[in-house]
Amino acid sequence: MQITFDFAGTTLLLTGANGGIGREIATLFAHANANLVLADRDLPGLAGFAANLGGTGGKHVQGLNVADPASVQALVDAAVAAFGAVDYVVPSAGIYLAEPFAKMTDDQWRRTLSINLDGVFYLLGRVQGALSERSAIVNLTSLAGHRGAFTNAHYSASKGALTSLTRSLARELGPRTRVNAVAPGIVETPMTRELLQTRADSSIAQTPLARLGHPAEVARVVAFLCSDAASFITGETVHVNGGIYML
Repeated sequence: MQITFDFAGTTLLLTGANGGIGREIATLFAHANANLVLADRDLPGLAGFAANLGGTGGKHVQGLNVADPASVQALVDAAVAAFGAVDYVVPSAGIYLAEPFAKMTDDQWRRTLSINLDGVFYLLGRVQGALSERSAIVNLTSLAGHRGAFTNAHYSASKGALTSLTRSLARELGPRTRVNAVAPGIVETPMTRELLQTRADSSIAQTPLARLGHPAEVARVVAFLCSDAASFITGETVHVNGGIYML
């Protein structure tokens, strides 16, 4: 499916850029000629991926520990130094670990929340002063934050909190910045590989569209929410889940 956007002259700051969904977002924005500030904990992997991206926009690649405020500040500083203002922010970094609540340790809880929730706070708090007029933030939440998760309570809690944060920031940062979220369902990525080994068939059976999602389908909704086509949309969460969960 060929869907095109034009982001020439704009800058995207994307964390978790070497993940399954992150790569698709980066690829789409590169083809739309945006400047890219790409960050991930796996810098060698990200650098190899970014070297093959097309488009006419500039590119800056940087290693990042989203749970470390100093690392996040260094990323924002680099983005401003490279491109001036930031037009779009997509915090895509996250972890998804199968750890049953009955045996969940304090460290396991804290690790997931520090990356999935604290990391978003660190980034958005530090980048807000660099956001351009008519800028947009798109958070990545999850089906789990609405329906609940089995053996992933910390993940579900972090994504539910991001939904609330999205609504709050939409109220505080408007009208200069629109803030929305995308909530993927069961999508085929490296992060969900372990889950899909045991739950793929049952997930497909519960999904009206009778298949798993693809990262590109999430990326296209992220791009829509950043684009002028979504100019009167803020504070919303768009579910991309094939109908497995309906509001």
